[in-house]
Amino acid sequence: MSITRKGESSLADRPIAHHAGPSHHGNPLRSPHPGYRPRHARATDAHRWWALVVIALAQLMVVLDATIVNIALPSAQHALNMSDANRQWVITAYTLAFGGLLLLGGRIADLVGRKRTFVVGLIGFAGASALGGAATSSGMLFGARALQGAFAAVLAPSALSLLTTTFTDPRERGKAFGIYGALAGSGSAIGFIVGGLLTEYLNWRWCLYVNVPIAVIAVLGAFVLLHDRPGHTGARLDVPGVVLGCGGLVAVVYGFSEAQPRGWTDPLVLSLFAVGAALLVAFVWWQRRAPMPLLPLHIVRERNRAGCFLTMLLAIIGMFGLFLFMTYYLQEILAYSPLRTGLAFLPLTVAIVVGATQVSARLLQRVAPRVLMVPGMVLAAAGLLLLTRLTVESEYTSEVLPALVLMGLGMGLTFMPVFATATAGVAPRDSGVTSATVNTSQQVGGSIGTALLNTIATTSSAAYITAHVHGPADRARVVPEGVVHGYTVAIWVAAAVMLLAALVAGLMVTARAPGRGAPAQREAVPEPVA
Repeated sequence: MSITRKGESSLADRPIAHHAGPSHHGNPLRSPHPGYRPRHARATDAHRWWALVVIALAQLMVVLDATIVNIALPSAQHALNMSDANRQWVITAYTLAFGGLLLLGGRIADLVGRKRTFVVGLIGFAGASALGGAATSSGMLFGARALQGAFAAVLAPSALSLLTTTFTDPRERGKAFGIYGALAGSGSAIGFIVGGLLTEYLNWRWCLYVNVPIAVIAVLGAFVLLHDRPGHTGARLDVPGVVLGCGGLVAVVYGFSEAQPRGWTDPLVLSLFAVGAALLVAFVWWQRRAPMPLLPLHIVRERNRAGCFLTMLLAIIGMFGLFLFMTYYLQEILAYSPLRTGLAFLPLTVAIVVGATQVSARLLQRVAPRVLMVPGMVLAAAGLLLLTRLTVESEYTSEVLPALVLMGLGMGLTFMPVFATATAGVAPRDSGVTSATVNTSQQVGGSIGTALLNTIATTSSAAYITAHVHGPADRARVVPEGVVHGYTVAIWVAAAVMLLAALVAGLMVTARAPGRGAPAQREAVPEPVA
């Protein structure tokens, strides 16, 4: 017999054959007889939390893969004879495919079925990772990374929508999204640590091969633990929406990636931005008329959800700037090894986990989401402001570590309520595309942040060096100072973006605490499970 997710709570609230009586409220699994918990409820609880392990494992693999190859990039460049101009595509090919195809992946999850899409995404991601690890040329590696991004675009929204429809009880939902938010926020930092370990003790190829055993474990777990209703077989995919939406996103993200080597006024960059903007405007126009739209506009029209999407986009812009500059600062200025660089990010990871699971997850039932999100963004901005004081002689313990801890706590406070609020109250048929929109905010934010802040840093460094080098004797001293100056200027911009995210969260996210029944925090319509 099949029951609904909601039914696991509500069965105990209705009269049952051998314990007839009035309905009881409070503990959702409580029967008319205190202390009694039905056997099926106890089993399903355990089943749900093991399912969370599978979902979280897949999400961690997708998130950390955006950064795990960063530390290995110099080794891969040397091994495959990449030029300095082309090496960026190891990173950009992944984020471009990921960010550009996420909306399509989310809608496929809704149409085909979330569990089926989840499994296909895992298998495809593992295959693309193996292909990249075995690459014999730069073109083969770029193609494998793009293929990874495409399968990640299928995998990520199905993982988040499975989480959304599995945990509908408000108290359990807070814990589950706390864990998920911690992984989403710390996965990039974990990628640096794992990348440092694998590069230093094995070789760069293992930064890609490592995904294969993780995916195998997740696939086995998915078959055993995850349950989902079949997709909407009668529905049809919005092909014009796919072309317009994905094409617009790809053009914009590609434009930002090309702005770094070419400059913001380059004709190709300007053309890409113009084409991307035109396609996205046409996409919005079409979504208002399409019989089965790729992105139902009511999803982004709702104020709280739109505020969460924008907050996530801005937060990731600042966060990716931190990763980019601190990686180069630690390795090039402080002469850290790849492993030591990865371990230097560990306090950031721990702080994100603590902020998401021990603070946000415990408070979200009692306070409004923006009460967590606004202070979180302010804390993250404070951490970035500390880093604007960096010099070539700064000490990690006294000047870098406090900033990483503040940044991590702030991101942990923010990520969990963003994920929970953005996906709350969504009809099951739209949960995949809503989840995809959250992930799109992350990937597009990461692409914009990397291109924008790196361009600012490079320009500022060049101007500083030109102004201060008066002869060959000055160059050895001025160049490192100029590089750090460029980092600090870009970090000022990242801090301003974080403060803008705090303002957006404070003004747009008006939902009350989930326990108080705010419309944006109500549970989604229940779905049956096997």
